Amino acid sequence: MCGIVGYIGTESVKDILLKGLEKLEYRGYDSAGLAIVDEKREDLQLVKEKGRIASLRDEVEKTKPEGTCGIGHTRWATHGAPSARNAHPHQSETKRFTLVHNGVIENYESLIEAYLSDVDLRSETDTEVIIQIMERFVSEGLAVNEAFRKTLSLLKGSYAIALLDGESDDRIYVGKNKSPLLVGMGEDANVVASDSMAMLHITKTFVELMDEEVVTVTRDGIWIQDLDGNEVQREPFTAELDESDTEKGTYAHYMLKEIDEQPLVIRNILQKYQDEANEIKLPNDIRTSFHAADRVYIIAAGTSYHAGLVGKELMEKVVGKPVEVHIASEFLYNQPLLSPNPLFIFISQSGETADCRGVLVNVKEAGHPSLTITNVPGSTLSREADHTLHTYAGPEIAVASTKAYTAQMAVLAILAMDGAHAAGSDTDFDALHELSIAANAMETLCDAKDDMEQIARDYLFETRNAFFIGRSFDYHVVQEGALKLKEISYIQAEGFAGGELKHGTIALIEEGTPVIALSTQENVDLNIRGNLQEVVARGANPCVVSMDGCHRADDQVVIPLVHAYLTPLVAVVPLQLISYYAALHRGCDVDKPRNLAKSVTVE
Repeated sequence: MCGIVGYIGTESVKDILLKGLEKLEYRGYDSAGLAIVDEKREDLQLVKEKGRIASLRDEVEKTKPEGTCGIGHTRWATHGAPSARNAHPHQSETKRFTLVHNGVIENYESLIEAYLSDVDLRSETDTEVIIQIMERFVSEGLAVNEAFRKTLSLLKGSYAIALLDGESDDRIYVGKNKSPLLVGMGEDANVVASDSMAMLHITKTFVELMDEEVVTVTRDGIWIQDLDGNEVQREPFTAELDESDTEKGTYAHYMLKEIDEQPLVIRNILQKYQDEANEIKLPNDIRTSFHAADRVYIIAAGTSYHAGLVGKELMEKVVGKPVEVHIASEFLYNQPLLSPNPLFIFISQSGETADCRGVLVNVKEAGHPSLTITNVPGSTLSREADHTLHTYAGPEIAVASTKAYTAQMAVLAILAMDGAHAAGSDTDFDALHELSIAANAMETLCDAKDDMEQIARDYLFETRNAFFIGRSFDYHVVQEGALKLKEISYIQAEGFAGGELKHGTIALIEEGTPVIALSTQENVDLNIRGNLQEVVARGANPCVVSMDGCHRADDQVVIPLVHAYLTPLVAVVPLQLISYYAALHRGCDVDKPRNLAKSVTVE
């Protein structure tokens, strides 16, 4: 959560920083700010505002700071309420040093007691502690670089930091531990960013930073050190993105654009994981690790956790390999007994999910093999796991995940089929062929937007609560459908296994309560329809999403026929669209729902 940008070069920095922050607003939008070393006034100009980047832009237009060196930040609040006072950048007591920070400093209270008992802190944040200790060390005679490294060595927790020295406009100091941060190398300029997409208008050449490294960034180059001051050399990489990939185009919202991109994403995955003989193409080391495992442990959070639940079904049904799916934040502190030869699969859109990384650190220490499925190559989880499978979904900007979720399920299906072949299992599930059919079905549903909008109006426009029910694969899908609805429309929505209704939930059904039932599995179709009758008898307003072959004449949505194992890919599309239109017509901010951020980089 939170986003950092920085620029040092020859161009006016004001608009560069604002544009970069707008690209990162998906990471947090409680408040925002920037600091610019103003060469004309020979001082540092600080502008901070509560709320969105648009509010910051308005204030910047009033104050008009000028300079060619600056840093900016967009915040998702952890310590301290959203306010201008708690917004970044933060300054030291004499205002010489100015800093932006992502992450959480776990020992900030003990640091205050040890170093800052005589300092009047201006904010409620853990961040301010860093800059005040930094100034304390400089006042005691340490050089700025040395003081910065010493300060970072005291911190426990996660951080990505960019710092300015008001007495120098020729460098930005950068540090990183557990939170993502990149340094970009341009022509007569260098940049800092939490995500490469923020600075694609300046450069596509970036250098990854590793944990507990510091960087001095100047107009002419970068200098990387570890916390002990040892120099580090690392080759840059080229970001495989165009700036146009991060634009909405003609769409009103990123979420709608990303829903529409799902068929293309599935086809792209098929192209990437298929060889010239139309066979699955996976690295041999992944195949070997998967085959050698006696049990697979899928670790994920949120929407990725729901994709993992589908992955479990696929692997157990197609490969016959036992699979457990765990919420990362729970597994991190409550690890179950493990099998003798486990394989850990981490699923994360961003590849930066803090809870997943915490589990990965433990897994690596124990010597267990690990595989990351992510949308961001070069991300922390991708870099630190033994193996990576890329989902090739392209940038996903909307906070509520859509195309990344379906891409994760598609990659899991390919992994399952490949595992079956490697094990010599007899399976008639041709993932490549069936995914192609599923992509066509998804396209058909994406074209039925008017129908989904009408359902949202009829069922969800004025309701406070909604329930989703399903069985088998459909149970996993309704959990995701309920999450989408609650994320962006703020309707209290829950997804339940149909058979669990009578074990408590049916007590909540009142006259007019919307109940969306999913029926794509022929073997449980009669069961779920029986559950639907139970809630209708108690006044519920039913909406049925069924698959061709299981459908009835009065079902509200009928999805095209696809393989039973891939119905989650297709059935989720109408639920995504219904959620989108419910949020839209309730006046909600679809792409940036309240209290949420895209990348959860703190525990």
